[in-house]
Amino acid sequence: MSQSKLVPKIVTVFQEGYSRTQLGSDLMAGIIVGIVALPLAIAFAIASGVKPEQGLYTAIIAGFLISLLSGSRVQIGGPTGAFIVIIFSIVQQHGYDGLATATLMAGALLILMGVARMGTIIKYIPYPVTVGFTAGIALIIFAGQLRDLFGLQMDHVPAEFLEKWPAYASHLDSLNLWALGLGLLTIAIILLWPRVTRKIPGSLLAILLTTLLVHLFALPVETIGSRFGSVPTSLPVPRLPNISLELMRELFSPALAIALLAGIESLLSAVVADGMTERRHRSNMELIAQGVANMASPLFGGIPATGAIARTATNVKNGGRTPVAGIVHALTLLLVMLFFGKWASLIPMATLAGILVVVAWHMSEWHLFVQLLKSPPSDVLVLISTFALTVFVDLVIAIEVGVVLAALLFMRRMAETTQVTKIGAALTDQEEDINDPLALRLRQVPSGVEVYEIAGPFFFGAADKFKNSLETVSGKPQVLVLRLRHVPAIDATALQALENLHQRTRKSNTRLILSGVNPDPLMTMKKAGFIDKVGMENIFDNIDDALRRAAEIVEKSEASRHL
Repeated sequence: MSQSKLVPKIVTVFQEGYSRTQLGSDLMAGIIVGIVALPLAIAFAIASGVKPEQGLYTAIIAGFLISLLSGSRVQIGGPTGAFIVIIFSIVQQHGYDGLATATLMAGALLILMGVARMGTIIKYIPYPVTVGFTAGIALIIFAGQLRDLFGLQMDHVPAEFLEKWPAYASHLDSLNLWALGLGLLTIAIILLWPRVTRKIPGSLLAILLTTLLVHLFALPVETIGSRFGSVPTSLPVPRLPNISLELMRELFSPALAIALLAGIESLLSAVVADGMTERRHRSNMELIAQGVANMASPLFGGIPATGAIARTATNVKNGGRTPVAGIVHALTLLLVMLFFGKWASLIPMATLAGILVVVAWHMSEWHLFVQLLKSPPSDVLVLISTFALTVFVDLVIAIEVGVVLAALLFMRRMAETTQVTKIGAALTDQEEDINDPLALRLRQVPSGVEVYEIAGPFFFGAADKFKNSLETVSGKPQVLVLRLRHVPAIDATALQALENLHQRTRKSNTRLILSGVNPDPLMTMKKAGFIDKVGMENIFDNIDDALRRAAEIVEKSEASRHL
């Protein structure tokens, strides 16, 4: 029940009591996470096709609001790699105002999802879909870093994945070995430094060391300053983007994709945090927090944000246990930008490329991808389709097609599990469970009576199977008994199939009897008026009463014939 409460966790924390000891732990964790987030915020912004400071604005504004309103005690929010592909695409087509509009719309959608209590539903996005588009995004991120990693002199990198490679090949003669060396050094530091200590982030050490090397030895490599100019040292004045109804129509699908990505990643992050802290998050409140943050971020020139799994895990590992740690993380980034932001322009582009190559590697989760290839064919189809569409077509289409395809395959599976069986008078042990005390083989089925049983969800996917099975009704039985004891739910299409069956039985003077109808299907039938048509006297809780009623009908029918 606590998962559905729309109360931020920070309120609960202060209601329970907040100690000085916890404050000290939260301060330390928040500062460490802020330092970890600094290079990532800049790198994600540049990879997304916007200015480096816009990543910092997002981490500060959205990060603060996500922690303040979060349904998780330890969630750390900000820009993430998952958004790079879709942000880059929107910026290329519609500029920053288009991105700001889509982000505002996504924020509103997330708030609506939270208010509508959809937090638990969003977690049911099929795993192959999540792994497929995540692996696809990781590959695109990697491909997008090769210009800066190799120091290629290119004015423009094609947005399309396949077009990038011939473009890179045509500029290989401009390879900068100094840039490549710095990028490889960055990757080595990030991968190897944790063996020395985890207190100081490897990415921060790589930035400090490579920046120092570049300026001590005047290495001929591109930096943030040489490409983007100086980095501002203050937050911008909030402003609304230029929004039009036509632009909102065009950006609805991308906005929905941003909302789904934000919802999925933030709730995955919250679930991971729950496992580490043995707490439970409030999924609907988490969606509202993400929504508010994404509506505020573009007002300050920011980009989409969500809960970041790696930064949230870092927070927990360093002692963060309340939303105060996340707030401190945002304030740490603000102070760094105010007092040290001017030094950010000295960071080599090859260093940021190296950082993102490592991010892409961890994000790909290739071992999970390979493992899922051993799953049932339908799951493999969803995985490969989502991955391929993400890489070669568009992330928005990939998510939509992946979810729809997974839903269709799931419905097919459910339809296959629903069985419609004719149960005759002479039964074998294979036709019914020999341990079932309600098995029909233990009972006498009167002559002129046929019994059919439906087992499984009776919905539109199984309705056609039901119609085909009932076509096998031999002759014109006096009574048709339909056992529904294993039907947990029924939908409108299945109900219509029952209506058609009832009409057929009336035309052939066959009486329809229902046995073992569960409460939910019974309520559906009553609301639709189907029970009134069949007659309550022909609805029974168990098969014994249904067979007795069938025997009475047969006896009366025989008696009327002899008169």
